[in-house]
Amino acid sequence: MKHTSSTTVGLLVAVLAAVAFGTSGAFIKPVLASGWSPAAAVTVRALIGGLVLAPFALIALRGRWDAVWRGRWRLLGMGLIGVAATQLVYFAALQTIAVGTAILVEYMAPLLLVAVAWVLTRLRPATVVLVGSVVSLVGLVLVVAPSGGSTLDPVGLLFAILAMVGCAAYYVISARPAKGLPPVAFAAIGLLIGALSLWLAGLVGVPFTTSDADVTVLGTDVVWWVPLLFVGVVSTAVAYASSITASQMLGSRLASFAGLLEVVAATGFAWILLGEQLSLAQLLGGVCILLGIGYVRSERAPAVPIPVAVQ
Repeated sequence: MKHTSSTTVGLLVAVLAAVAFGTSGAFIKPVLASGWSPAAAVTVRALIGGLVLAPFALIALRGRWDAVWRGRWRLLGMGLIGVAATQLVYFAALQTIAVGTAILVEYMAPLLLVAVAWVLTRLRPATVVLVGSVVSLVGLVLVVAPSGGSTLDPVGLLFAILAMVGCAAYYVISARPAKGLPPVAFAAIGLLIGALSLWLAGLVGVPFTTSDADVTVLGTDVVWWVPLLFVGVVSTAVAYASSITASQMLGSRLASFAGLLEVVAATGFAWILLGEQLSLAQLLGGVCILLGIGYVRSERAPAVPIPVAVQ
């Protein structure tokens, strides 16, 4: 009963994370349209998120810096892979393939985790997990609805696959034993490492441009920092802290499937805030994703963790 209650709470936290993550597109899109490069916008986003969480991280740590040292490899993995690399390769994919295709490939990360666990442990996943994987994939395709008429550039597809691997790595790293490192501290330090990495990437050639032009958000012209501040606080600080917490409560597999709700939330916010069309197929896709999560959640035996070197 206690495990069931903990899982339920973890799923609620995961829903909060998905909704928070899902708001980013509606606010970042007009920022990019005003002249910001993706790397610059993501750097500022990660920096704001890390700085917002920093005071809470200090309070949670209470001077236990040994926990930070013990978790140094997880922190580096989160910052370099979970934040910086995944964002960079995803935006690189968008340069040559459709947005829907890139999202579809990246969010196949839960299926990758199921496959990797199957290969490494040589234990076939439970039937409910396999059914949940298929149903979730169908739902993802319906929600994203990638354009079939666009040319599938092999380089862009490779970047999208790397984004999928990075997304899967994010959930694995997040779900590792905390060893005394509070989730809020893990999120704060990881975001700051990610921001620094992205800034350094800009110095070595990654397009890094900003603009002080006003940004049109929800039909109103505002100064450039308003949407970035919202994304930094809600879509980054709240999202990463709650996502990491959920991953530690649910494990990487279930947390990654719950993360698919971000796609549903992003589509909903684009419909409400940007006026983008929401089709019946997308609504059905959202229902399929929920059913898929329910199937994975119903697995009785705890998921076998994927062995990784990050501690």
